[in-house]
Amino acid sequence: MRGLIKSICFVLLLAFAVLSPSALMDASEPYQLGLQDPATPVMEGIINFHNHLMVFLVGTAGFVGWILYVVLTRFDSRYNASSSDFTHATVLEIVWTIVPAIILLIIAVPSFSLLYSTDESPDASVTLKVIGHQWYWSYEYSDYVDDAGGESLMFDSYMIPEEDLVSGSFRLLEVDNRVFLPVNTHVQVLITSADVLHSWAIPSFGVKVDAIPGRLSQVSLFIKRLGVFYGQCSEICGVNHGFMPIVVASMDVDAFVSWLAYRLDS
Repeated sequence: MRGLIKSICFVLLLAFAVLSPSALMDASEPYQLGLQDPATPVMEGIINFHNHLMVFLVGTAGFVGWILYVVLTRFDSRYNASSSDFTHATVLEIVWTIVPAIILLIIAVPSFSLLYSTDESPDASVTLKVIGHQWYWSYEYSDYVDDAGGESLMFDSYMIPEEDLVSGSFRLLEVDNRVFLPVNTHVQVLITSADVLHSWAIPSFGVKVDAIPGRLSQVSLFIKRLGVFYGQCSEICGVNHGFMPIVVASMDVDAFVSWLAYRLDS
């Protein structure tokens, strides 16, 4: 009876993760120009810095365009045969040296803050190990072991072929085994590779970490909302490089514990 109840709960959790409206918010869309919705503080910082930077980019582009227009019209030989009215201007040279330097400093301060925030390693409550293969991902929850053999939870995640997709699924993005992680919890992700270079990247998390054979890379996650988040390998790792997607579903801590208990018992 207990096993039946766990199975029913697990099926309901999967149905919620698949049918939740948030499952359609965190994958690329046709003709998309902007960034995906953020789900972590790091991605929120990336989007804020992007918007901060665009102010200077648009302003600089507009000013340079105006200067080019003035030069092309004022010094056109058809209208002004001589350009002797333009002379060296010491003040102007000082201004166009100091102003760009000040702009670069204004840009640098938030960029350094964001860079240092991506390297923070707080004490994690959950550890997820990611192993890249040609051409699929393996995942291991190394903090938890079953009572029978003392083995940790580990599974492979393959892309679902196009002919096996259900209605509403994302082509080339759906997998047979999703990764489940709790929200509002510090998660440590350890990333490596078993063969060649791969890259574990999820845009909504602001994460893009290379999986290097013989090396263990680390990144911290703090997922702030429920949802299903899609990513792909971002390193050219061979002929099937475009066929090893990543799907991470976030859930409440209690639901995560129930899912973990079910997977360890099964």
